[in-house]
Amino acid sequence: MANVKTQKVVKTTLDTLEFGEIDAEKEGKYKKYPLPEGVHKEMMRADVLTIAMPSLVELVLTSLTSMVDQIMVGRLPGQLGVQALSAVGLCMNPKMILMTALMAINTGTTAVIARFRGMGNQEKANQTFRQSLLFNFMLSFVMMTLGVIFSRQLIGLIAGNGISRETVDYAVVYFKIQMYGFIPLMLTNAVTSTLRAIGDSKMPLFYNTVANVVNVFFNYCLIYGKFGMPFMGVAGASLATVIGQLVAFVIAFTIMLKKGRYVYLDFKEKFEFSKTIMSNVIGIGLPAMLEQICLRIGIIIYSRIVASLGDVAYATHQICMNIQSMTFMTGMAFANSATTLMGQSLGKRRLDMADNYTRMTRGMSFALSCVIGVGLALFGGKIVGIYNSTPEIIEIGGRLLLTVAFVQPFQSSQFVTAGALRGAGDTKFTATVIFVSTLIVRSAIGYLFVIVFNWGLIGAWFAIVVDQLLKTSMIFYRYQQGKWRFLKLAK
Repeated sequence: MANVKTQKVVKTTLDTLEFGEIDAEKEGKYKKYPLPEGVHKEMMRADVLTIAMPSLVELVLTSLTSMVDQIMVGRLPGQLGVQALSAVGLCMNPKMILMTALMAINTGTTAVIARFRGMGNQEKANQTFRQSLLFNFMLSFVMMTLGVIFSRQLIGLIAGNGISRETVDYAVVYFKIQMYGFIPLMLTNAVTSTLRAIGDSKMPLFYNTVANVVNVFFNYCLIYGKFGMPFMGVAGASLATVIGQLVAFVIAFTIMLKKGRYVYLDFKEKFEFSKTIMSNVIGIGLPAMLEQICLRIGIIIYSRIVASLGDVAYATHQICMNIQSMTFMTGMAFANSATTLMGQSLGKRRLDMADNYTRMTRGMSFALSCVIGVGLALFGGKIVGIYNSTPEIIEIGGRLLLTVAFVQPFQSSQFVTAGALRGAGDTKFTATVIFVSTLIVRSAIGYLFVIVFNWGLIGAWFAIVVDQLLKTSMIFYRYQQGKWRFLKLAK
């Protein structure tokens, strides 16, 4: 990269410290690191919040938009509302399957760019960003094509024999429209991963907020046929989402074309491959991809078990899953902070800062998740009622949310600790955790409770509780082993 200048970057306490001299290989068994001299908890807390809060607001707004999607389609008249809810839910896992490889590239991108940011190597950070864009474009084109061609088969993986033909037809229409917006979605995600790696979570908040507002507006217009636009129902909800994604794409790339940023896009620079950079990205991203594959296969098996209970049960399940995904936002936002700060700390060879950032972030997320759990326990039924007014859905859904309330503290701690491990490049173990917990344990217990014991949806959600508790214990054990200290990038 020609003539790289020092440019605007998000500052943290790390920028005030010298490069570390700690040699992890001589440190022996992991122990809790003391704070460096002159560094106070208030300083570290501010660093965590600087990254986590914009990310949290962004994720919550995005999740709220998804919630609005489901509320709007769920309030279509009569049985159509129940079928629409199920249809939207059926599309989630096939879409995530196609996103798996790209999510892996972006996971590797975040970890590698965060390391280069910690090292102060701006040129390598920009090279990594360009290569990430190139990979995202090529892979997203392939996945979009596969999604359009095999849309019915992918939906059928989830639906099984328990979902009505009409619901499946709605889902196929929704899914195909989503696929046409796949390329801009994944390129925007590549930008977001890069910005978070350098500690900038405000710009993703900006363009995703604008996109969400656009999404909700077109939801209202296209689902119900308002302001002279056609009544499209489920298809309208999907098209509104794609329009919002296109808006985010345009804004994100407009931002990255500005050369006043630490990482930016210059089309005069060559989009050539660097074997070293890609080996780092793929070395971290490949286990992350296997993790996502295991996760999606496990969820597909689990979803087919739930789908066997019929449209109403699946609609109830989908509502509660959507609400649970809202609760993920706290853990995910703080996990983004943990990933970024871990990567930057290791780039500066500050194991003490890496450890203290992780423990600080986990504690803050834990406290907030407890508040969310109390709210779900007290108002679960009322929240479910916002989606659909069917008494059976409200009654069962309220009971299911008690399980969501219970797992909140464990869930958030797991997300943050796993985020720190990913920031260190330890993605192989997290893939193993998903394989054991979600693919094997959740599927097996779900089958046992739902099919063998005939406990219905309650049994299915007990399986989720076991899954979350197992993940938390395995991830925490891995961190305490301290192997994250030994992981290095290729030269």
